[in-house]
Amino acid sequence: MIAQVIFIIILGVAIYFFAKNAAKIRRNILLGKDTDRSDQPAERWKVMAKVALGQTKMVKRPVAAVMHFFIYIGFVIINLEVLEIMIDGVFGSHRIFSHPLGGLYGFLIGGFEVLAVLVLTACIVFLCRRNIVHLKRFTGTEMTKWPRSDANYILITEILLMSAFLTMNAADYKLQLLHFSHYVTAGSFPVSSLIAPLLPDGAAALVIVERVCWWFHIIGILAFLNYLPYSKHFHILLAFPNTYYSNLNNKGKFTNMASVTNEVKAMLDPSFVPENTGEPARFGAKDVTDLSWKNLMEAYTCTECGRCTSVCPANITGKLLSPRKIMMDTRDRLTEVGNNLDKHGKDHDDGKALLDNYITREELWACTTCNACVDACPVNINPLEIITEMRRYIVMEESQAPASLNNMFSNVENNGAPWKYSQADRFNWAEGD
Repeated sequence: MIAQVIFIIILGVAIYFFAKNAAKIRRNILLGKDTDRSDQPAERWKVMAKVALGQTKMVKRPVAAVMHFFIYIGFVIINLEVLEIMIDGVFGSHRIFSHPLGGLYGFLIGGFEVLAVLVLTACIVFLCRRNIVHLKRFTGTEMTKWPRSDANYILITEILLMSAFLTMNAADYKLQLLHFSHYVTAGSFPVSSLIAPLLPDGAAALVIVERVCWWFHIIGILAFLNYLPYSKHFHILLAFPNTYYSNLNNKGKFTNMASVTNEVKAMLDPSFVPENTGEPARFGAKDVTDLSWKNLMEAYTCTECGRCTSVCPANITGKLLSPRKIMMDTRDRLTEVGNNLDKHGKDHDDGKALLDNYITREELWACTTCNACVDACPVNINPLEIITEMRRYIVMEESQAPASLNNMFSNVENNGAPWKYSQADRFNWAEGD
């Protein structure tokens, strides 16, 4: 009974703190401007099933894709076993599903063990890729001590959880063979039975091993759950809504501000009656609250995998731009704004902004708007939208575009083309000998 009470308290506290932190992230995301992503629901479900569930964009890097698939499937399926652990913890039972599932239960436990080994293998491979092979895309100025440590913490945690799961089963298996207490014969243990000889033979010692691993496994999972909101691994949950709300327009199609569009139409057609769109609070984006809620959701969804930066032509040629850094900076600034709200209220101004304090103008103007980063992202994140909105602010609010762009704007205004030649002289090159 005491163990049940302790378990219920731990479970309740874990759920409370996770819900609290998840609500805070939701609040932060909704600080962004509204944007309509409710159209074409059937297509959106299809995109989510293909990209988030099917992980179709992962296969461009086969080794990473296979290893990630092991971890992904293991996370989804093995955690079905967590449901049984929770029920056992609340009601004081042991392997409560073994009787109603019958022979299927043995098949499931055996499958869980095979998946656990695959997860262990994948985690070890990923640790080696990050810390021994030192893949280039896992480095960069934005990959400071915390982002690098974050990935290692999760991989090590997964290894410990899977090891505890297999050790727990091994002890349970030996106790079943001894017909000890409530350890009824149930399950199939193709992996843990191999490590069972390494455990002590005495029933009392085996019970201690089984109970310690049981508690470590479930408390580790609940701790992992509460670590997610502070980690890049929150993409485990956000990848699904993020892909559902993907931009379904063709890549490279830019949005036009309704207020500006109305002005242009009125200039071209005096009879045009503009719609009442209201005055824009700001042209483009200077801070995170000027971005859309979808941009902010993407910041929390970023996996920091570096695929976007590894294919960015600006970054490859030595420019300062890193699309991954754009997303990480946006998330860091949004977290800072959210913390200021909690501490000082909604009217607090800390004198900082995403532009200049986090993302430099050199980074923004290095972008070629080629959409390579958008195409590479495995969860359909769009760094380009943030870059273009911040450029829009610089040009339309501050009039501080680079000289080359200002020359182009003047040429378009005066000559109807980006070049300095008048329309009358445009074909001079074709004349003469």
